[in-house]
Amino acid sequence: MTERLAAAAATLLGLDLDEGRRVAAELTHLAAAFPLPARLGLGAAGGGLDVAARLLAGGPLARLDQPTREAVCTTLAHRPAGRALVEALKVPLLLAAAAAGPNGGPGGGPGGGPGVRSTVGDLAAPDPELSCVAVDDWPHRSRTDAVVIGSGAGGAMAARELARAGLSVVVLEEGRRFTAAEFRNRRPADRFVDLYRDGGATMALGNPPVLLPAGRGVGGTTLVNSGTCYRTPDRVLRRWRDVHGLALADPEEFGPLLDEVERTLRVAAQPVDVLGRNGELALAGAAALGWRAAPLRRNAPGCAGSCQCAVGCPRNAKNGVHLNALPQACAAGAVVVTGARVDRVVTARGRAVGVRFGRRLLAAPIVVLAAGAIETPRLLFRSGLGRHPGTGRGLAVHPTVSVAGRFAEPVVAWRGVLQSVGVEELHDDGVLIEATAGPPGLVSFVPPGIGRALRAELANADRLATVGAMIADQPGGRVGTRLVRYRLARSDADRLRLAIMAIGRLLFAAGAQEVLTGLPHRPYARDVIELRAAVATADIRQLHMAAFHPTGSAAMGADPQQAPVGPDGRLRGVDGVWVDGVWVADASALPSCPEVNPQLSIMAVALAVGRAAAAR
Repeated sequence: MTERLAAAAATLLGLDLDEGRRVAAELTHLAAAFPLPARLGLGAAGGGLDVAARLLAGGPLARLDQPTREAVCTTLAHRPAGRALVEALKVPLLLAAAAAGPNGGPGGGPGGGPGVRSTVGDLAAPDPELSCVAVDDWPHRSRTDAVVIGSGAGGAMAARELARAGLSVVVLEEGRRFTAAEFRNRRPADRFVDLYRDGGATMALGNPPVLLPAGRGVGGTTLVNSGTCYRTPDRVLRRWRDVHGLALADPEEFGPLLDEVERTLRVAAQPVDVLGRNGELALAGAAALGWRAAPLRRNAPGCAGSCQCAVGCPRNAKNGVHLNALPQACAAGAVVVTGARVDRVVTARGRAVGVRFGRRLLAAPIVVLAAGAIETPRLLFRSGLGRHPGTGRGLAVHPTVSVAGRFAEPVVAWRGVLQSVGVEELHDDGVLIEATAGPPGLVSFVPPGIGRALRAELANADRLATVGAMIADQPGGRVGTRLVRYRLARSDADRLRLAIMAIGRLLFAAGAQEVLTGLPHRPYARDVIELRAAVATADIRQLHMAAFHPTGSAAMGADPQQAPVGPDGRLRGVDGVWVDGVWVADASALPSCPEVNPQLSIMAVALAVGRAAAAR
């Protein structure tokens, strides 16, 4: 498989075969963290290219010269099935090429790029004290007042409230604890596959498929999110209150919860001195258009613009919950068990009894699920608690599209804040634009081209500004025991077209010479007229789609027939009967897409659920 991958790498990235072998070896190393289907898919895709080369050019890919190899792949890319094959290899190869270093990849970036270690200055804060115990050191039989499954945004807040109420609390975390030293001394690409579930290769099947990266470690996805902190919009809260029956979502009730979360995270507007050129161009474009825009509010008071939020801040400047809510929970007596994957929640006669993880049983009358919008419903299914018809359904993902603009002068988008500026002109229409950058190979924007054309794009990546947009989507997804499926609604496809058009206008207004649309049939636009034509004829199914905010798969609500979780966070079983002692306090409980980065919304809901669980 490695030789086939080497030929594929050399072909798609415009390398010689020796460089292709280096990239293939790097990808093999990184792919060890991928789930088995993804690893098999890489091998199959490499084999598919080889078969195509034999059919179209009379020999295996590795024995053809570079122009012939590129011609084979270009021919494939003009056919729907062939395009999917090429793109399935291109994205992971870009990550591997960046990790392989200057010969195999573009390099560049903070401290030299994703293939090298970070040099970003002194720590903004030391690693805090946490009461962490490795699962192998935890007794096989134990008891506590409350167990919280997951240590991310929801789990940390719920654990803190339970512990502060005087209960003994154990937090079970499948991942491990990471330190700032690791973030400083390990390559970003290695951190990427270590910090994300499935090495960052979690997918929702659909047309198009959607990449769903989710953090795994002490602190959950707050370890790797952008640090952006939007308060839940009042219109969303009113919908949750009036349509879904959540009394706690009344803006007058929810506001103080958000205030408390902001104090915990130390949220403030991002200072402009480290914003970076990528964010400055977004502000300039918005100003030229007369659009509402500003630096984002973030939980990163010590940010120095290292642009590595997505692979763990090397300065501890981003205040994930591993730096605040979890230490506060531990100070109140909570303990975090790492490496503990929970197999099932144990119940008897409709009440929580505890949890099993491996060969261990932890008895507890209160069990709080906070494993995230994908893993929480799966745990309910494994536990025989997922028979409510709403469990696993109603998944919204907040899909993202990314567009780039080419400028005459260097932008060096990976110097500055990773997600720096919010443009809210179309937010009421369900489109939230955010200037989001990162080093080549570690960003959601995938440059166009194959072979030498792609190589040229990577060589000039320092002149690209990248801007993304998230759309408020319909709940078109479903979490199953093994697979996640997502169907993009037609109205959401229209929102994606609106988003691409808006970002392109923003970049042209900022002075871009051309826009890289992300649309395979017309990857470049030299002006707004060309962009409009490209968007009008776009097949959204061909987009590279990613989503970072899955929600709603175990939604809260007053209607027992519709919502598997009650308005206070208690779990309902089949026919709406309560499962006493089982609570849900994570993104899965949000009734619908929150229309903004959801960190504050999740933490505020978890704060309320934790208090309600402690009170009972």
